[in-house]
Amino acid sequence: MGSFSIWHWLVVLVIVVLVFGTKKLRNLGGDIGGAVKGFKDGVKGAGEEESSSSSSQKVSGQTIEGEVKDKTQTKL
Repeated sequence: MGSFSIWHWLVVLVIVVLVFGTKKLRNLGGDIGGAVKGFKDGVKGAGEEESSSSSSQKVSGQTIEGEVKDKTQTKL
């Protein structure tokens, strides 16, 4: 009773096609595919960027020292 049969899914598919039309659904599929490809390229590029920036920091050998102060401290 909790799952739908193939006939239920076919009726839903027909209603979606009638409401949106095949051209709009085709464009939507292409847009989603392009977004997924762009996301994968972005993740791949970020991984390469992190490795190159971390290696340049290790090569320079500079140490930056600082002091952390509490934000709730007030000057009198």
